[in-house]
Amino acid sequence: MTYRVRALLGACAVTALSTAAMAETITVATVNNGDMIRMQGLMPEFNAKYPDIQVEWVTLEENVLRQKVTTDIATKGGQFDVMTIGTYEAPIWGKQGWLVSLNDLPADYDVDDLLPAIRGGLTVDGELVAAPFYGESSMVMYRTDLMEKAGLTMPDAPTWTFIKEAAEKMTDKDAEVYGICLRGKAGWGENMAFLSAMANSYGAKWFDMDWKPQFDSAEWKATITDYLELMTNYGPPGASNNGFNENLALFQQGKCGMWIDATVAASFVTDAKNSTVADKVGFALAPDNGLGKRGNWLWAWNLAIPAGSQKVEAAKQFVAWATSKEYLETVAAKEGWANVPPGTRTSLYENPEYQKVPFAKMTLDSINAADPTKPTVDEVPYVGVQFVAIPEFQGIGTAVGQQFSAALAGTMSAEDALAAAQAYTEREMTRAGYPK
Repeated sequence: MTYRVRALLGACAVTALSTAAMAETITVATVNNGDMIRMQGLMPEFNAKYPDIQVEWVTLEENVLRQKVTTDIATKGGQFDVMTIGTYEAPIWGKQGWLVSLNDLPADYDVDDLLPAIRGGLTVDGELVAAPFYGESSMVMYRTDLMEKAGLTMPDAPTWTFIKEAAEKMTDKDAEVYGICLRGKAGWGENMAFLSAMANSYGAKWFDMDWKPQFDSAEWKATITDYLELMTNYGPPGASNNGFNENLALFQQGKCGMWIDATVAASFVTDAKNSTVADKVGFALAPDNGLGKRGNWLWAWNLAIPAGSQKVEAAKQFVAWATSKEYLETVAAKEGWANVPPGTRTSLYENPEYQKVPFAKMTLDSINAADPTKPTVDEVPYVGVQFVAIPEFQGIGTAVGQQFSAALAGTMSAEDALAAAQAYTEREMTRAGYPK
């Protein structure tokens, strides 16, 4: 090797080391779902645009992620520069001043392109406190072949009465086909996400205007009674253990006639690589009860910057890239339009290519049908469709979910579950000092 070549290689090595030393490293905490894993695989595209920013990932299961980021932000631990948080945390943490405002994202980010329902849930006192990575509501996913066999036609906007009729006619337990699959696993983000949204359509509410729990109301009794009848008569065995992932597997295996759950599941149930019924799936709005509210929720996984970060500008560049129009186009080019993160931007739903995706319109209609500021029929003192945006809700929601899961498992009656939910919630709200 000549001296000139050695010198050149040495200079390149020094330059590389110098660039690495100058690069700023941000730590991103995220959830281990498919869309977030896909984002990590697209880091070469980010690094090509921002070579001076390196990203370290902390990827966790949903419940563990919530625990870790909540502890870090509440104690000002500074472990993370970007956090993946939900629509539940964003307004609470924003009001606490724990999140960096994103109102100064660059003009080409086009914040006005964000869907109003999603943007509204992430805005506190006029400040955007998190940027949506993907948004969702819930809707009915159903087997078109079984619906036809039952002699029924699914309306675009069904009622709970129709859902009951269809569940009965589509059930064939000998063939291990169940008319309906719904969440039964206990948790504020599992069975209570579904049941709170269902309850809204029945005119039920978590609290009245004086923050008194309402589980002793006729509306909650009707909600739980109908839910238990549906699942006991037409649902799969062991349903009290089933959450999103378990029901997804059942639907993909052809064992569910209908499944009411997150709109984001649509790309999974229509994926021929993993779903045995991919070409036999239809979509409809979540059911209503004739009271002007549908049983659909509103959620988004979002990227937010904790106020304790020492690398705010680099973090903002990452957040802007990962939630941009450009990112959606990058995913579409590599994975197809059906696999782009849904539910965040108006322009996506105006895109002629995305409009060809069979579930695109129903997803948008479902998101637009949810109003977190007016979640149920009556006026309530809280914001949130399938949750109540107060810090105490995580614990209360999970405890109430355990009562209803027990009722589904048959270890307690609906009346006892509602009474236990009422007593527990009253005690915890009093302990927390409500009404405030």
